[in-house]
Amino acid sequence: MLAPMVSGQAHLGALIADFAGMRGIEAYTTEAAGASGGAALRAGYLAVKSGFVDTVLVVGVEKFTDKVGDEIESAMATSLDSDYEAVQGLTPVSQAALLMRRYLHEYEVPRAAFGIFPLIAHVNGANNRYAMFQKAIRPEIYNGAGMVSDPLNMFDAAPDADGAAAVILTRADLLPASQSYPRVRIAGSSVSTDTLALHDRPDPLDFRAARLSVERAKYQAGIELSQIDFFELFDAYSIFAALSLEAAGFTERGQGWNEPVPLPIATMGGLKARGNPWGATGVYQAVEAVLQLRGQAGESQIPGAKFGLTQCLGGPASTAITNIFERID
Repeated sequence: MLAPMVSGQAHLGALIADFAGMRGIEAYTTEAAGASGGAALRAGYLAVKSGFVDTVLVVGVEKFTDKVGDEIESAMATSLDSDYEAVQGLTPVSQAALLMRRYLHEYEVPRAAFGIFPLIAHVNGANNRYAMFQKAIRPEIYNGAGMVSDPLNMFDAAPDADGAAAVILTRADLLPASQSYPRVRIAGSSVSTDTLALHDRPDPLDFRAARLSVERAKYQAGIELSQIDFFELFDAYSIFAALSLEAAGFTERGQGWNEPVPLPIATMGGLKARGNPWGATGVYQAVEAVLQLRGQAGESQIPGAKFGLTQCLGGPASTAITNIFERID
């Protein structure tokens, strides 16, 4: 997502192929803001599905800490509308705070209700050795946290992180005969977009692209929402978690914050506890979904999981990329 601006390095497809000793292969970079990892997964899926490619390596990577302070804030703001949002000083954090304030006003929700999302994420992150934060938090810790951008507090925003994750996609007939774990396939995959600028939408609290991408992925997979066993949602901000649950259809509008959460979410810590390596996040979600479906998620394991839903967002759901993973017994 940020390599050209933050690390001064574009053309990552060729770079990774070069340093991996695979010079000459087809390789390129995909970008869709926070959904970049999901976009790469989608591109790999389509390549194998088309029959033109046998095997794909999808790599998500972000080196976030090459810049700090104003420079990183300016880089992050490029995911917004440059002419009408970023130029006015809006950042992703302040935009999420405005969304959360609107939600609190419109649905008369108590501010503390959003604590359910970081509390779940930190409990689950405690069982994930790859998580940035491996410690549960209590409600009073959440309620006492300092504000990042009112009403968004420190626990409402996922920590930006360096990170990388990778998955290999191929056809079933090319899998090694020696494999002993359950196979996992992408049963449904969809990309939807909405206006880049939040103020151009009739209802800013309707993540329309997120809703459409879930509906289309479900249709491809031939399943109902009730068959989904867990949801790796894009909890970059607590308000995004609530709006994503509503957009996917797991809760009614204005009820995404209500306990109990209708299904397991952020099962290995989500963006909030595992960390948010932005461009790599969509690939992390895919890895975590596969671990769940293979029964390799350790203490985070959901017994008997067969279908997992992942969704990553670019901007405030200006791009939404949804994948449904299925365990093949």
